[in-house]
Amino acid sequence: MFVSVVYDLSSDDTKQKVKEILIFYRFKEIVKNVFESDSIQENTLKRLKRDIDRATDHFDKVRFYQYPYEQQFVISLLEKKKWKKILLR
Repeated sequence: MFVSVVYDLSSDDTKQKVKEILIFYRFKEIVKNVFESDSIQENTLKRLKRDIDRATDHFDKVRFYQYPYEQQFVISLLEKKKWKKILLR
């Protein structure tokens, strides 16, 4: 599955933590605050989201763009410590 991660984080410490997490999961930084992976499994993606959720706070925003997920394009949003999912057909 292809996944792109874009984030807007409130502190430099949080930015460093999230960047280290993404690098650990073998994401590559494409441009500042944008990472991509073209070979991540769905169960690994769930762990990644949980790890990022733990590293962020209420003021941070993270978006995951995923394709394909059940034959759809998915945008997952972490905003105000709550996850939302948008499915596009």
